[in-house]
Amino acid sequence: MEKIREENSIMERPAVVWLCALVCCALWGSAFPSVKMVYQLFSIGSSDTASLILVAGCRFTLAGLLVIVFLSIQAGKPVLPEKGSGKYILILSLFQTVGQYVFYFIGLAHMAGVKASIMDGMNTFFSILIAVYLFHQENMTGRKILGCLIGFLGLVLVSMDGSSISWDFHLLGEGFMLISALSASFSTCLIRMFTQHRSPAMLSGYQFLLGGLMMIAAGFACGGRLAMTSPYAIPLLLYCALISSVAYTLWSVLLKHNPVSRIAVFGFMTQVFGVAISAVVLSESHLLTWSLLLSLILVCTGIYIVNRE
Repeated sequence: MEKIREENSIMERPAVVWLCALVCCALWGSAFPSVKMVYQLFSIGSSDTASLILVAGCRFTLAGLLVIVFLSIQAGKPVLPEKGSGKYILILSLFQTVGQYVFYFIGLAHMAGVKASIMDGMNTFFSILIAVYLFHQENMTGRKILGCLIGFLGLVLVSMDGSSISWDFHLLGEGFMLISALSASFSTCLIRMFTQHRSPAMLSGYQFLLGGLMMIAAGFACGGRLAMTSPYAIPLLLYCALISSVAYTLWSVLLKHNPVSRIAVFGFMTQVFGVAISAVVLSESHLLTWSLLLSLILVCTGIYIVNRE
């Protein structure tokens, strides 16, 4: 009991929450340039949705295997799903992996990238609304609303950076991107619920494995193909899998011990990290602008307001 209380207190400390959440967002941010390079090394075009789903399925299957192997080494024996956790793994895989990413790739292929980034960032709002009004996991406050609005303003600023945005709405584009954001939001709240009596790492590993296999099957069924053009393709795909395994598992642990709003608001930082890392890794120095700095300030201010005691 003392060990559980100590773990709870550590994962609830503001400094630990900020550090762990920012590590997750930095890892997800590094996935933007990494995934772009994976597409190039596997000769996948941005409109080849079936192949995008296929390579994502490979990534998440590997992520699940990495988590399960790590847990098995740590335990000194094969780690199997806990008794009665099969339904939780299935539900999470459908929302967090399959639902979120299948709809994301299809939606992205039918709309502008700027608009997609902004709509994808709306999952932070959806997560808090679902946690408050649907699952009754916490109460809504003016501080949460204000913090999210300021953080979202920072997301819009870094996403647009002088680009124009249309207000058209199409089912295969904006509609599917909205479904993707809702799917991610539901998964956030479900993780908070399921991990109260289940291991976050175990759930993360097996839902990735199951969801990844379903995406591989869907990708192949829709005509997706992978053509490796460089020996660096596999190591880079493994790195992308490592990003998912580490970031999502750590994020799940944070959600186990903290309210959804306290953790979800950090999601605004992912896009900021993504732009900054892309500017360095992909030599896109034009992305390093004053608007990026202002966006960082706004997002951090929003996070502080939501997390302020």
